[in-house]
Amino acid sequence: MKIGILALQGAFLEHRNALESLGVNCQEIRQKSDLSGISALVLPGGESTVQGKLLHSLDLFSDLQKEIKEGLPVLATCAGLILLAQEIEGSSSPHLATLPVCVKRNAYGRQLGSFECTSTVGDIQDFPHTFIRAPYITRVSEGVEILSKVEDHIVGVSYQKQIGLAFHPEMTKDLRIHKMFLDLI
Repeated sequence: MKIGILALQGAFLEHRNALESLGVNCQEIRQKSDLSGISALVLPGGESTVQGKLLHSLDLFSDLQKEIKEGLPVLATCAGLILLAQEIEGSSSPHLATLPVCVKRNAYGRQLGSFECTSTVGDIQDFPHTFIRAPYITRVSEGVEILSKVEDHIVGVSYQKQIGLAFHPEMTKDLRIHKMFLDLI
């Protein structure tokens, strides 16, 4: 098994470290040829607008979108969630649009609005949530399972083989979400 990690910008190294500590082989995705042979994909936090533009300019967009629609398991955190969302509040142009949710960017405010807390994620109790200029989900469509809420805002969902999180599990030492992701494969 080889997990592809989008490595154009953002917190990709932290995801790689978490997965490798679980004994998983990782492939950083920077160009089209890097997609060959991956079993799943991580879309990390960072700047969703920059990542979206780079997906197009590096000719990765269509292949990634097609693979995800065909069932490639995906773990998307923060900006990665925004990349997957079918709708982004205040924007007429979503990115990959494979996850039937609406997200609000920078929903908790700017950098000073970043915070940490603990909450349930599906069957995982007391998982540490790290929010950095984070979005949250304002609306889900039928078939989307809500995994986590904080302050009555949806911050974690799953749909088919996609997990979308508004927070950063890779910024903690807790590997339970990465293990949950591996169970999808």
